[in-house]
Amino acid sequence: MRSGARQSAATATVHEHITDAVKTPDLIRLDGEVVLARFETMKVYAALGAVRSLLRRGRVVPGQTLVDSSSGIYAVALAMACHRYGLRCHIVASTTVDATMLAQLEILGATVDKMPPSQSLRLDQELRVRHVRQLLAERPDFHWMRQYHDAVHHEGYREFAELLDASLPDGPLTVVGAVGTGASTGGLARALRESGRAVRLVGIQPFGSVTFASEQFSDPEAIIAGIGSSIPFGNVHHELYDTVHWLDFRHAMAGAVGLLRRHAVFAGLSTGAAHLAASWEAARDPGRLHLVLGADTGHRYAERVFTRHAEALDPAGLRPRPIASLDALRPPWSVMEWGRRAAPEAARLPEQGGAPAPVPTVEMQP
Repeated sequence: MRSGARQSAATATVHEHITDAVKTPDLIRLDGEVVLARFETMKVYAALGAVRSLLRRGRVVPGQTLVDSSSGIYAVALAMACHRYGLRCHIVASTTVDATMLAQLEILGATVDKMPPSQSLRLDQELRVRHVRQLLAERPDFHWMRQYHDAVHHEGYREFAELLDASLPDGPLTVVGAVGTGASTGGLARALRESGRAVRLVGIQPFGSVTFASEQFSDPEAIIAGIGSSIPFGNVHHELYDTVHWLDFRHAMAGAVGLLRRHAVFAGLSTGAAHLAASWEAARDPGRLHLVLGADTGHRYAERVFTRHAEALDPAGLRPRPIASLDALRPPWSVMEWGRRAAPEAARLPEQGGAPAPVPTVEMQP
């Protein structure tokens, strides 16, 4: 060190495993009272928390194979958790798992069964779950992680809640995030509320999802990977949500491209949708802090979204259609005060009194 030079106070943590580095988000202020929690892979919290809990309780042992179905980021998170704790990993992968992600999984030591293309999201999910059941029948020593239903996936988000409580100012908070399995938004909101913070939870849904009753619509562009569902998920606790936004692909694309253009943040479609909704929410309640959950980076959307940036709608000109009941739900963007009500019937598991039935499909216009 040169004489008279001031020693920098900045330090960096040396992590013992990559999962400790990637699980922690960067907190980035976007506009005024809107903060983005930008993750490389948010589901590392879910996978690490679940695996640690299962090992601690003796439900799995080192060397055992953990298996689950995934559309992408959970698969990588689970493979990383297995790598850390000496477990084997087997993934039944959706068609949304691309070649880059597949290579990551294989190098991490995971075995992968990639399902063939399906005519619909419902068929894709049902085929994957059916394949997992076949694997379990052949290999009863496998442990099915059941990320859609096992509440153990909520546990890791308590650590995230503690990080936020230590990093954000005291006071009311609105959390805006995509609802897939329900573990991230639900687990985080519950933990924050239990810590004493007043939290308003805003869920983001695509059209075509049974979770919040938009299954009668079909988006010809795409279902946003990793959010929404065509089958009921036990990990979605509807009574935790205050507000729900439904957005189509083009609005999510506008949010993602706008986030990169305005803030230089390269994030996925679910983050883009959450960013667009949070901007509208914050404009209506400018004195309240809003937290956007950015689940992953934009790399797997490079061709489908970012190379088409010239087609993206201008976020400044987009507004949702407020609705008072699900009967009024319409594309391309609707918002409703959910009011912490129970799940719609089609989103309930059979043991919860659900009776899912096929519904007519309404084709959305681009």
